[in-house]
Amino acid sequence: MYGRAVLKQDDIEYALENTRVIVAPEQQIATFGNTSFEFHLIAELMDTVGRVRVRTGRLDAERPQILSPEYFSRLLMDGFGEQARQYAERLRERARQIAVLRYGFQFRKSNVSETTISGSIEHVIERTRRHVERSEDPRGAVIHGVDEGWEVCLLKFTVDLIEKSAGENLGDFRRRGLI
Repeated sequence: MYGRAVLKQDDIEYALENTRVIVAPEQQIATFGNTSFEFHLIAELMDTVGRVRVRTGRLDAERPQILSPEYFSRLLMDGFGEQARQYAERLRERARQIAVLRYGFQFRKSNVSETTISGSIEHVIERTRRHVERSEDPRGAVIHGVDEGWEVCLLKFTVDLIEKSAGENLGDFRRRGLI
């Protein structure tokens, strides 16, 4: 493997702006169980013309947990004064109106494999897209990103998955009377 480069803020912004999901997983993050996603992150090598790196791996999403105002008010109590206690009490009173979901992801480097391919980025993306679509795996994703900031690209993909899943997850919790 090669050494890690420390990304500057501009590099992070560049990675975020240049992350494109080509194939999104059909399934969302499950409300009441763990969910796995298989990703193919494709990026052009910056220092070699006509070379593309494909990283393939798995993201495991733990089931979302409800963090209620009651939970937050317990956190506020340690070392805080009377004003914080009063605010915590207001949160408790509105507990049925407010809830936050916490999503946990595990990302293991051991599950990531890399392949460097000669060819155009468009050709590699198209070939990978067809492969994932033919596999009919509802967990498959194809992401076009940048090589140096590929982990940032993967995190952006993860945050987008959370945002897409949150409404349905909250609805599931409400339907079961959990919030």
